[in-house]
Amino acid sequence: MDIDKAKASFSRFDINGDGFISPEEYSKVMAEMGDPYVTVPVAQAVIAKADTSKDGLLNWDEFWAIQKG
Repeated sequence: MDIDKAKASFSRFDINGDGFISPEEYSKVMAEMGDPYVTVPVAQAVIAKADTSKDGLLNWDEFWAIQKG
């Protein structure tokens, strides 16, 4: 994914615009995209794998690291 698409995707997930993706935001957007099985606990587990700051949220750098592979 190129950086412009990644930024657009991050913005979509960052519903409240605070610069972080919470498990609740992640779960809500996934449901809107047709995947209702990504519950908040599932989103917490997904985020935990990439959350290098260990704050329970995804910031831009963590999100971009996932997108780059």
